[in-house]
Parts: sequence; C-alpha cells; structure tokens
Amino acid sequence: MDTIFALSSGAPPAGIAIVRVSGPQAGPALKALAGSAPAPRRARRAALRDGGGELLDQALVLWFPGPNTVTGEDLAEFHLHGGRAVVAAVESALGALPGLRRAEAGEFTRRAFANGRIDLAEAEGLADLLAAETELQRQTAIGMAAGALSRQVETWRERLLLASARVEAALDFDDEGDVVADTESLQRDISGLAAEIGEQVGAPATEVLREGFRVALAGPPNSGKSTLFNALLESEAAITAPYAGTTRDVLVRTVAMGGVPFTFVDMAGLRENSPDPIEALGIGRARVEIAVADLVLWLGEEGEGPSGAWEIEPQTDRSDHRVKAAPQHRVSALTGDNMAALRRALIEAALTTMPKPGQVALNRRQRDLLADALEGLRGAQSQSDLLLVAEGLRATRLAFDRLVGRSSTEDVLDALFGRFCIGK
Repeated sequence: MDTIFALSSGAPPAGIAIVRVSGPQAGPALKALAGSAPAPRRARRAALRDGGGELLDQALVLWFPGPNTVTGEDLAEFHLHGGRAVVAAVESALGALPGLRRAEAGEFTRRAFANGRIDLAEAEGLADLLAAETELQRQTAIGMAAGALSRQVETWRERLLLASARVEAALDFDDEGDVVADTESLQRDISGLAAEIGEQVGAPATEVLREGFRVALAGPPNSGKSTLFNALLESEAAITAPYAGTTRDVLVRTVAMGGVPFTFVDMAGLRENSPDPIEALGIGRARVEIAVADLVLWLGEEGEGPSGAWEIEPQTDRSDHRVKAAPQHRVSALTGDNMAALRRALIEAALTTMPKPGQVALNRRQRDLLADALEGLRGAQSQSDLLLVAEGLRATRLAFDRLVGRSSTEDVLDALFGRFCIGK
C-alpha cells in the first residue's frame, strides 16, 4: 500500500501548517526529514532537511505508530511554519521519497473506514461536520461523527440477531420438540423494533438542515418582495425600483439567522398574461419555486396566496399600502418596523422542521436503508411461517449492514469520500 501525505490544515499562509503522512513508510519518512522519530505521541522540535541536506524548517514532529491512529496506520505529522514556500518545500521533499505520493481527496478518512476506525455513518457525519456553516449544522453533525446513529443501529442489530437466533433455533429443533417457538413474544419484539425504526425514519432529515429552510417571497409585481428579501438578508442582494417587473428571474441566497440555516428566494411578480416573454418565463420559474418552498411569504391580495402561505402586510411605512384584515405579520422592510418579530417567527417555524441538537438525523441514503429495514420487519410481522419470518429478519440485517458500511459498493464510497478535502 502506498504511503500518502497532504497538508491537513488550512491553506497557507497561516501561523501553523500541519502536513500529515499515513502508511507503512510514514516512520522512514519522518526519520528521513527529521533525522529520527520522537517518542510515540510526544511532540519534539526538529530541523527538517531534504535529501540534499538543505534545511527546510525548524518544526515540531509527532509519531503515531499504528494501528491505534486516526487512519489505523502508522502516521507522522510535521507542524511547520505556515508559509507557502515552507509547505511546498516539505511536500516536495516527501514526494521525492520512495513509496510516498500525494493523497487524494478524502483518502485519509477512507483509510480510517477501510481499517475499521470509523464506519460509514460516522464518515458521513464527519463530512457534514466539515461542511457545517451554522451552529445547528455543527451540533447535529458532531453527534453523527461521534457515532450516535452507529450506536443506535448496533443496538437494533443486536436485538434483531437475538430474534433471528430464536427463529433459527425453532426451525432447527422443531421436529425434536426441544425448542418451541414463542411466536407471540417474538412478534412483540419485532413490533417494538419496527416502531422504533419507523419513528426514526419519520424524524427530520439532514437535507433541510444542509440546504436551509427554504422561504419564497411571492406576490404581484411591485409588492415589496425584493425590498423585504434584502432586509431579511441584511444586504442589497436584489435590485429594487418603484417599477413593476424589476425582478425577472429567481434570486436565491442563503443566510443563517439565530444559528439556523435559511435559503431565501426572491422572484418575479405574479400576474396573468404578461406581454413580455422574458417576464413570462420568470413567472413560470417563480411558480416552480413556490411549489418546492418550505414556506411562502405572500405579499399579494389577502387570500390569493398558495395554501399554507403566511399572509404578510408589507410596506406599512407607505400611506397607500395594501391593508390586510388578518395578516400573520405587518412589516416595513424600509424602516425595519416589526422585522425582528418576523425573523423570530421564521426561526421558530424552521426549527420545527429540523433535527434538534443531539437528535439523530438521517440523510437520504440512511433513510432509504432504514426504510428497507422497516419493510423487512413488517414482512416478518405479517408471516406465520417461520421460514418467511427468518427471511424478513435477514433482509433487515442486510439493510443495517449497508447503512454502517459492513457491505458497501464502491460507487457509494467514491461519492462519500469525494466530499472531503485533500488532507482529510
């Protein structure tokens, strides 16, 4: 197996740059540059030199003998001064050593998975943690990376194996009369397991957490959508003007409010039979956005918005603004009147759709596999023939194994580890 190396800290220039080396040649590489390896897991200052003896840097070096490392292999780290030239010189010296090559994206984490240091669900949580931009994303991802889902699945799997063992024992010894299947107790155990998995499948998903709670601002032309859009973003993202039809296309921006990720969508004003073909195209796209939004803020005539939309009475600073009888919110994006209340309400609405801090949240792959596991259990519940019960339990076990990576296809692994940066 090749030994890999990469910069594992942020891009230089920086105060410190960490170059990590993992694989069977990590120890020899450390000795080649630093002269000798320090005591395991003890930092030591060393003069790093290339093959020609030229001084590269005065650095801290660490040695982590496998298999008890993050990758499950021998691992060395060089803590350098964080200049670009320093990092480039050390990487060049490492690349000149036999058996070493630059790591590919996600290769360190993939080796940790291959060597049993983490499972697939934990690796997915780590990928989400690296991509986290809000506090809620961080809290959810760190639980997954720490094995929250993996531990839950392992608990379910142990219960499933006990049920399977009871079924197999009854099948093996039924003709001898030594083992009698307690089908009532067995079905009760299967039903309890199915209920727990069904509850998890129905829990909030990671997609809304990753992509943000999607809020579309809709209404007729010149109803104040773009001004409200800018106020919610606290930036001049959309062009505003006192003329109908200023916004022609869909404008999408992400922002965090109160640690919660949002995606706000501004769009063309809705009206029938627009003579402008460009505006008509924008209106068509706007209707698509309204259909996929988690929430629509309706700025048009009261009662004419889509089902479930919030009635917003905008532009309250204007004497000629459109008055509504019972809006959820009356706001002026121009003066900021009642904008704080609207933001608080949006945060509360978004939180109802998102995983709570510490709650296990599933991505689509995990949710689909737990749905497969649930289907196997329900199949077992509906059968009286123990052979068919055993087959349903086997299907559930296979779904569990695929979820945590006991059995995985290469395309799944390629897609996952491709999300990681080089050096992780």
